[in-house]
Amino acid sequence: MLVLGAGAGAADLPVGKTAEVRSAIFAGGCFWCIEADFEKLPGVIAAESGYTAGHTVNPTYEQVSAGSTGHTEAIRVTYDPQKVSYPQLVDYFWRHIDPTVKNRQFCDVGSQYRSGIYWQNEAERKAAESSRDALLAGGKLPRIETEIIAASAFYPAEEYHQDYYKKNPIRYAYYRQGCGRDARVQQIWGGG
Repeated sequence: MLVLGAGAGAADLPVGKTAEVRSAIFAGGCFWCIEADFEKLPGVIAAESGYTAGHTVNPTYEQVSAGSTGHTEAIRVTYDPQKVSYPQLVDYFWRHIDPTVKNRQFCDVGSQYRSGIYWQNEAERKAAESSRDALLAGGKLPRIETEIIAASAFYPAEEYHQDYYKKNPIRYAYYRQGCGRDARVQQIWGGG
């Protein structure tokens, strides 16, 4: 649990007040894209690109993208649980990825682009597994390849990856369109 005071990211709080914030870790392929998606969700304070679920300590982008670290590109979401719940984050996550494929997301192929939900306590584990089971029972998806495992160390990505979609909007838009992410998400989930 993180506690932020005014001036430390809790801009909508009265001066001197603190708010409890929590974090959640997800992997949905390219971290630029999933970071951009989550930062649009009300109740999310920030999303940070990074690497998780591997065996290399303090990996670099070059190491992770080569596929030898065991890590996947991921994000750590900081959120206000008074405005958005963990189950809502999980539901939002599903609808921004293709959970039916293994070791890839859209045009990015390899275990470093696998999708995952990395739970940090039993309540999160149960929420993630229950959400997955409900999706499968609903019959919309033939299978779900997204891993749901205990969180391990999260290593923030290099600064140039953070908020890439804001820093490089033209390159980001070209990549996202060219990768077919939004078209595939629309195909799976529809407009709602």
